[in-house]
Amino acid sequence: MIRINPWLDVGFAIWFLAFEASTVIALRTARIASGGPAAVAETQRMVSEKVKAGAALQALAMTGALGVSAPTATAKTLSHYRRKVRANRRRLSKP
Repeated sequence: MIRINPWLDVGFAIWFLAFEASTVIALRTARIASGGPAAVAETQRMVSEKVKAGAALQALAMTGALGVSAPTATAKTLSHYRRKVRANRRRLSKP
């Protein structure tokens, strides 16, 4: 298959990430709004996960693992964050 515009794939990846992230935001908001120790734990987990994900992405960028072209680097960045968001959606969706 010939790819004419690699940014089209990136655009779809952004859309999927945004959709999944909005679900995680709603689930986390509900958990935090319920209060108690679970809310405190979720808040602490959320902050530490964001710091870890950002540091890991920075390490990938510094080692050249994100690629050399802008579309490739963007796609790999989105993939990195989407794995984290997907794991949170699964975890938070469990009763």
